[in-house]
Amino acid sequence: MRILVGMSGGVDSTAAALLLKQQGHEVGGLTLVLNDGDAALAAAADARRVADQLGIPHETLDLRDAFLTFVKRPFADAYERGLTPNPCIECNRHIKFGQMLDYALAHGWDAIATGHYARIEQENGRFLLKKATDPAKDQSYVLYSLTQHQLAHAVFPLCDRSKPELRTLAEQAGLATAQKKDSQDICFVPDGDYVGVLTRELGVMLKEGDYVDKDGNRLGTHRGVPAYTIGQRKGLGVAFGEPRFVVSKNAADGTVTLGRSEDLFTTALTADEVNWIAVETLTEPTRVQVRTRYKQVEADATVYPPENGIVRVEFDNPQRAVTPGQAVVFYQGDTVLGGGRIFE
Repeated sequence: MRILVGMSGGVDSTAAALLLKQQGHEVGGLTLVLNDGDAALAAAADARRVADQLGIPHETLDLRDAFLTFVKRPFADAYERGLTPNPCIECNRHIKFGQMLDYALAHGWDAIATGHYARIEQENGRFLLKKATDPAKDQSYVLYSLTQHQLAHAVFPLCDRSKPELRTLAEQAGLATAQKKDSQDICFVPDGDYVGVLTRELGVMLKEGDYVDKDGNRLGTHRGVPAYTIGQRKGLGVAFGEPRFVVSKNAADGTVTLGRSEDLFTTALTADEVNWIAVETLTEPTRVQVRTRYKQVEADATVYPPENGIVRVEFDNPQRAVTPGQAVVFYQGDTVLGGGRIFE
């Protein structure tokens, strides 16, 4: 099989290329240039060095314009609308398994591979997305948007491996990235200062507004709706006799509602932009386990068939800090049934 590996310059994609070569596939490396700056150049250089060590061809693909269009601009727009987006999901949907996959197929490759920790299996004529064997590294949550076409042409070589095992494998092969540190942040927000990126690079203007309580009483002044997220307690700039948390945001009137911890709990949510993987669509209320954040413990719930593209999810037990703009992903055991973007 001819497989083009997305090589970011990290140990995961390095190990993916190594494993596929050991399995006898014809392997090539492709580094996506998504951002300006020295970090992007260094990552491409690391990937090229490893490809040379593995004896596989390597090339770069400049997708900075597409990344701005499909990931960065929507990221900024979402914050301006009072949402808290997950840009990694949009990158997977439009860039890695969109632009990169299109490029690979157009240049004669059979499939693409990435360093994601997840599994793909085929049952009853459908490609299924499943959790990785190592639950601590599972990344199925950020892959819920993949289509049948994308899954049919994707390979996840790390599906049944642990991170220490992969580092040892890369080290034994003498690869330059074997002990490279993992990246913990959004790639275009390397220092974690997303507000700085919004204002300095993406043109988002912060406009002061009112902190209010759930009854609408004014509590103080905030720096701008995009600077806050649901569940936030620190950095509010106002002091109370007890902990207060951001419980909701309203971009239309510029208010940020503060409340107590118990005010963060909800019994239901609605979601749009739903993608089904294990089924063509949902036709009846279905019992699922749900994640509303990447590393969250799953919660038992019932998801209802879509109406006008919107699905409703009812939790067995109230869930804390459900955040519009984040993803809700539906599981049945290890299998991803589907997922969508939290609407409210």
